Amino acid sequence: MKKRDIKILLVDDEPDILEIVGYNLEQAGYQVFKAENGKDAVKQAQKVKPHLIIMDVMMPEMDGMEACEKIRENPELKDTIITFLTARSEDYSQVAGFDVGADDYIAKPIKPKLLVSKVKGLLRRLKDEEAENSETLSVGNLLINREEYKIIKDGVTIVLPRKEFELLYLLASKPGKVFTRAEILDKVWGNEVIVGGRTIDVHIRKLREKIDEDVFKTIKGVGYKIELNGD
Repeated sequence: MKKRDIKILLVDDEPDILEIVGYNLEQAGYQVFKAENGKDAVKQAQKVKPHLIIMDVMMPEMDGMEACEKIRENPELKDTIITFLTARSEDYSQVAGFDVGADDYIAKPIKPKLLVSKVKGLLRRLKDEEAENSETLSVGNLLINREEYKIIKDGVTIVLPRKEFELLYLLASKPGKVFTRAEILDKVWGNEVIVGGRTIDVHIRKLREKIDEDVFKTIKGVGYKIELNGD
């Protein structure tokens, strides 16, 4: 998908934020739509069907949490990426955001260039149908072939045990997305055995040792994600 086809909805009750962030995103080549509160955000989202929503939490009329929840109720917006842009950086606020359906969390203040870089990372999740159905993922310097259970990093083949491979493949399927512990347990282990969060931690530690310490990010109290340089 080309940049000019990507629609971003920017939601904030501060005019300066809308102007500065909106300008930088437009300069980066994206279509930018704006809303000043949660109610307008819900209406705009239904009308525009954006690929990405960047939304403040503390807003009049309807806050970002409620707006996010309402947007997620619309089946047509199930694949829309939603990230909160807010000065509230407490863990409980982040967890609450993920609970209502947010995909990520960006803390204010943030430099415009860094924000644009973050947006690029979030938008990597947008895949065309061909890429979505592919058995091979290309993430950074990794090639992950699910059919052959093979990983190639910088031309070198890495062999992983099945569960480590499945965990890596899951996280790599959507770089930047935070996978909750419950989601990881369901998708990787399913109903095979009863395991706890500690099992995930051990597998992540092994992946860090074998793949890259810096790629796997822990979101305290929530889960894990793969974050590439510049995300």
